[in-house]
Amino acid sequence: MPEPPENAPVNGSVRTNKRRRRILIFCVVSLFNVGLLALILTQLLTPAPNAASDPLVGHPAPNFSLAMLRPDSGKSALSLSNFKGKPVVLNFWASWCAPCKEEIPLLESTWKHVQAQGKDVVFLGIDYQDSKNDAISFLQLYGITYPIVLDADGSVALKFSVTSLPQTIFINQNGTVMSRVPRELTAQVLSSNLQLIM
Repeated sequence: MPEPPENAPVNGSVRTNKRRRRILIFCVVSLFNVGLLALILTQLLTPAPNAASDPLVGHPAPNFSLAMLRPDSGKSALSLSNFKGKPVVLNFWASWCAPCKEEIPLLESTWKHVQAQGKDVVFLGIDYQDSKNDAISFLQLYGITYPIVLDADGSVALKFSVTSLPQTIFINQNGTVMSRVPRELTAQVLSSNLQLIM
């Protein structure tokens, strides 16, 4: 009768150890993946910073003086300080901005509605880095009647940290910035922000 090889039990032990090691590695990798997934989910479910993180909100609006846009050659300037004691809706736009074309009829109709109600709210458009002719054509096309000024060099947009168009800033009667909407306005968003400043 032949004797069993001496290394037979060792092979079985090696296989068992390899199997245990694979199971251990699988468990460690699985735990790592579950931890990573939990981290990703908590980051995705954490709310984004709100408007209160805007450095302008809660602070006085920076003053400026810009030339008004008019079809005639009048060089009349307008300053934000001209509207001291009145709530102001400050809208940054440009004739080349597609969302601005969608938004401006809402601003005009709301402006007319607020005026008809006798509310003393100022709507002021700031045309960002546009040519005067393009801007005037745009205003005539959409029949805009509220005051518009031209920020030809973008200096006022810089003061208000405007990085995209359209953008609307709501300022209360004390000259404090109450909110900013960095996208195209909807009727509901415009209405709720108007309530903040009236």
